[in-house]
This record gives sequence, C-alpha cells and structure tokens, in this order.
Amino acid sequence: MIDTANLTKKFGDLTAVDSLMLHVNDGEVFGFLGPNGAGKTTTIRMLCCLISKTSGTAKIGNYEVGNSADQQKIRRMVGLLTENSSNFEGD
Repeated sequence: MIDTANLTKKFGDLTAVDSLMLHVNDGEVFGFLGPNGAGKTTTIRMLCCLISKTSGTAKIGNYEVGNSADQQKIRRMVGLLTENSSNFEGD
C-alpha cells in the first residue's frame, strides 16, 4: 500500500511536487503519466527514499517515508528501474 498526504518537494523556489494526495491499495498497479517536468520522477524518488520530502507524509506499507529507521526497510521492499539510470557510468 502507498499513501501520501500533502506530499511536497521544493528545490529552492521551484515546487516540483505540490501537495500530492495518493492512495494505492495492495495488489493494485498504478502508473504515473504526464509531461516532462510534471513531478513523476521526483515523486518516485521520494517514495523510494532516494531524496527527502520537503513536507507532507508518505507511507509504504507500514513504513514512514522520511523516518530514518524505516528508510532501509522501504528500500528493501521497493524495486525501481528507470529509463535513464543515474547509477550507470558509461564511457
């Protein structure tokens, strides 16, 4: 299950994600669609504990995004494969 309430991420004066309210039940498939710059990747990166949230709440299962004790537990539960991986170093 994924639950967010007023999930927000700001980069300086830029608001990348603004008060996102989202609920995805166990077993549901959910997709993010939208134009470049809509906040899709930023949202996923927050939910995977790769970047911090500015405000609001988010839970993955029974674990709180932003809680340092839950961060590794969330990372173990979530699989993420992006189109352009920033972890790959090509030549």
